[in-house]
Amino acid sequence: MKVVYKPILFILFAALAVAGCGTVSTTATTNPGHPQAASGDKPAASKDAGTKAGEVLARVKQTGVLKVGFEGTYPPYNMVNDKNEFDGFDVDISNEVAKRLGVKAEFVATKFDGLIGGLKADKFDAIIAQMSITDERKKSVDFTEPYVTNGAVIVVRESESEIRSLDDLKGKTVGAGAGTTFLDLANTIENAKVKVYSTTDAVITDLVNQRLDAVIQDQLWIGYNQTTQKIPVKMVGDVLYIDVMGMAVKKENQDFLEAMNQALKDMRQDGTHAKIYKKWFGIEPDPKYFQ
Repeated sequence: MKVVYKPILFILFAALAVAGCGTVSTTATTNPGHPQAASGDKPAASKDAGTKAGEVLARVKQTGVLKVGFEGTYPPYNMVNDKNEFDGFDVDISNEVAKRLGVKAEFVATKFDGLIGGLKADKFDAIIAQMSITDERKKSVDFTEPYVTNGAVIVVRESESEIRSLDDLKGKTVGAGAGTTFLDLANTIENAKVKVYSTTDAVITDLVNQRLDAVIQDQLWIGYNQTTQKIPVKMVGDVLYIDVMGMAVKKENQDFLEAMNQALKDMRQDGTHAKIYKKWFGIEPDPKYFQ
């Protein structure tokens, strides 16, 4: 008998009045899977719209608002809590960065594969959404110094006893999020049947209900949801690789990039970054990635 799994998080974004976590703007209703996308982002317009080079920081200062783009549906990173407030690691980091810039954060919920296009069109000033720093992305945006790292892992049902490594996934049915680095890795597995998902809830549901043999997913997300949602899955084997995430900003805005990096540097030095990290992940940030 198949297990009927209740999705971890289902949020229908409406016009949310949010207090204490910045103003909420919503432009999408779905979480497109893990945000560490590698090559699956929708191509942005060939020419940037709106703000000209070097004008983002001036705009932020003038309006008193740092507009942040993320999904808003990916706990513990970014989500809506039971008080209808945006919450999570990215929210705490964003609010702290905004404070150090002398402004307030406002959040714009957007499908992940539309984030870079939205940034280039000035729908928001920065992407703070667990976006992996990749050479391909650097062609479109500039990244701050890293603010979080994460590991890719194999996830199976609690009852699974045979799968322990990538070699064990040969010929198996493997799930991964659309456009993610996880999908890129899954596609390298010999004779694997790879299924692509637009939401993390859907891929985990199919794993629990035995429509998948395994999933490639991020370590922190699985650990958080094992604890909070009691999902009947487990991580197996070693960490497959480490992703390093940065905040993305529009190109040709060096002063804004430097201001964001300075805020992050100050947060690391005074312990604020480590405090937020431990609050959401229960661990200290690895110092080798955060200088």
